[in-house]
Amino acid sequence: MKNTADMWQGCWISSDQATVSDEPDFDLADMFAGKKQKFVPVEKRLHPVVYFKKTFIANKYIKKASLQITAQGIYQAYMNGRKVTSAIFTPDYTNYNKFLQYQTYDITDKLIEGLNVFCVQVADGWYAGRISVQGGSTQFGNQLALLADIIIEYQNGKKEIIGTNHSFTSGEGKHCYADIEIGEKQDLRISDNWLKDSKKLVEPVIEIKADYSRLVPQTGPLVHCQQPLASKKIWQEDSSLIIDFGQVIAGRVRLTANFAYNQRVVLKHSEVLDENGKFYQNIVGRNKDQTDIFIGNGQQMTVEPDFTFHGFRYVKISGLTEQDFIDAQAIPIYSNMPETGWIKTDNGKINQLLSNIKWSQRGNMLSIPTDCPQRERVGWTGDMQVFAPASTFFMNTEAFIRRWLKNVRLDQRANGEIIDYSPAPKDAAKSVQFTGSYSSAGWGDAIIMVPWTLYQRYGHIDVLQENYQAMTKWIEFAQQSAASDKVTAQKYLWDTKFHYGDWMFPSLMLGPNPDPMKTSKLTKDVVATAFLKHSNDLMFKISEILGLDGKQYQDYAQKVQTAFTKYYVTNDKHLINDYQGCYVLAIAFDLVPPKLKANLLDRLVQKIHDNNDLLDTGFLATPYLLDVLTDDGYIALAQKLFLQESCPSWLYEVNHGATTIWESWAGIQPDGHVGEFSFNHYAMGCVLDWFVRDVVGIHSEQPGYQIIKIWPRVKICNKISASYVTDKGLVKVDLNYHDDYQELTVNIPLNTRAVICLPYHNDTQKYQLLRTYTQGTLNQDQKYLQIQVEAGSYYYRY
Repeated sequence: MKNTADMWQGCWISSDQATVSDEPDFDLADMFAGKKQKFVPVEKRLHPVVYFKKTFIANKYIKKASLQITAQGIYQAYMNGRKVTSAIFTPDYTNYNKFLQYQTYDITDKLIEGLNVFCVQVADGWYAGRISVQGGSTQFGNQLALLADIIIEYQNGKKEIIGTNHSFTSGEGKHCYADIEIGEKQDLRISDNWLKDSKKLVEPVIEIKADYSRLVPQTGPLVHCQQPLASKKIWQEDSSLIIDFGQVIAGRVRLTANFAYNQRVVLKHSEVLDENGKFYQNIVGRNKDQTDIFIGNGQQMTVEPDFTFHGFRYVKISGLTEQDFIDAQAIPIYSNMPETGWIKTDNGKINQLLSNIKWSQRGNMLSIPTDCPQRERVGWTGDMQVFAPASTFFMNTEAFIRRWLKNVRLDQRANGEIIDYSPAPKDAAKSVQFTGSYSSAGWGDAIIMVPWTLYQRYGHIDVLQENYQAMTKWIEFAQQSAASDKVTAQKYLWDTKFHYGDWMFPSLMLGPNPDPMKTSKLTKDVVATAFLKHSNDLMFKISEILGLDGKQYQDYAQKVQTAFTKYYVTNDKHLINDYQGCYVLAIAFDLVPPKLKANLLDRLVQKIHDNNDLLDTGFLATPYLLDVLTDDGYIALAQKLFLQESCPSWLYEVNHGATTIWESWAGIQPDGHVGEFSFNHYAMGCVLDWFVRDVVGIHSEQPGYQIIKIWPRVKICNKISASYVTDKGLVKVDLNYHDDYQELTVNIPLNTRAVICLPYHNDTQKYQLLRTYTQGTLNQDQKYLQIQVEAGSYYYRY
């Protein structure tokens, strides 16, 4: 690890042109009130991308060469006109003032004997760009800078290191500006020859003082451009071209066209069309432009931005005639994580829903886990907490999420609070103006729940070890905050501060006056207390796993249950906050004794029926809704909720053309009206975890799938084929439902054991299973026959 100045040959360099301007203050209250600031054109506020250049002589007989590099900003490096890496947006998004990664690349094949040209472009990126929720800039600093060492090893054993210093030159070129949120402008009339020629740039560099102690080697996956998507449909709207790529993504457009000299070509991006089929910019807010501009040079060219990305399905191209347009591709961008899960069913709508979840995951796992890839783009802890279990199926997310958790730990406040999103730009402190708090139950609990999920899915105990201290600090804060100055058992109720509660539950969001803050007010105390108990329950388990005494957490959780039952359960055995989500969490987290659980379950089921068998759960309760119904015998109702096609439901979105998961269940209303929402929010894709466990039937019985349980217990369609790659190998499940029997084919990987659970619904089926599979044992409570198997392939008909 190179985290001191003397470990680097190079020093931090910058230039007089590398200072980023501050945006005016704009707080969240004003933003949500719809207030506008005085408009200043983008080109008057943003500066060109900073270029750095160095030529050097390499001697003969090069054995090996490498580049170690990082930046304040995001960089793109070239050696002799060739990109050093296909990775983009390096050095990734972290809390730069505490945690800055450097990357190491093998450049042996890019170096030549004799004169070499090393060039680096540095743009604002997350370090200085307009990335805060309210569009603020310079969130981690205002001075773009570069640090690099080129290390050359010769065959005679000699080593040469060329580091960044005053011998570099700086300048600017075709990148007139580049903001990771706003977009990018390129002047194609300005040549890229500087990347290869031996001429110095026109400005000197300055050596600056910057912190080395924050430097760490790259961990986790890098961001890459992925497989391009072709256009699905192109049409003219007024004087502009509209292109539909058929899929909402996070990414950018690669455009091939004849660019007339001085021609100004503008690309605007959107996720949806309006109710009349017209281009519609659904994302609003300061500096949420999603606009790229190219100035033509009189040539046919293929162009794309370098330092920005957008959330879109549609692009509107102005300034380009239909005759000059040749081709356009959408380039998805996300962090390079191995794909691990695949599901295909015989139901096209379900397949589309599963695809929507996968694409929302891709679009929101770009360097950090985000809520959406076009508006806030911040690492909301609540979103990750909700989606973490589902995230582990389609991709191996362990290294990606663990890197993000380091940011969460670094952003933890001295009093133990886990703030609402991380990495935390400086404007994060302004959220207190809006909510009165840095944290919320269900959001801050991510520091406990997310590592627990990773441990359960991947089996690596060190994820618990590295987060344990932060977990204890958060729990201490939560307990102290709940207690406040109370002297009775009410000190175990977390009703003392702001919480988001069961955020945005549908019945208060789908009418003419949606009110997310009211969903908080009506549910926050019950929901916060539920998570207070759940996190203490988890802390008991985690402590025991780590060989520590966790009894204090077990005892505390019991006191929370007692207080919850006393103060939040009414005489008629309902909850004081009579909403679906409150019942779901109270049941899922065991907030009442067993004798009361049936009453709460009955009330939940009644409320679902009263709501026309539609869900009315919000952000924190939806992940547990179908589990609660399935686990407590209401499998048919769970099935019905999942397959609902009225609003709000997962298939309602599919029926209205969704290709990702929406922020609002009614982003497109039944009458066709399109709202100013994000149409790429992965949180409600959390249903994938239930689908994998209870429909496909793949469970991890021991951390890391050391023992696998195959138990498909909810029939959603007639055929399912699913595969999942564990550390041990490929698990495969094929299900075929027939009128009077079903078939299950299972593959269990080597060095793994499995429990196969064959469900029955009556005595006839039970005795038939016992006669057919004599090695099985009955589980009378859960109504299945259990068969222990080793690695191998197995077929069952029952």
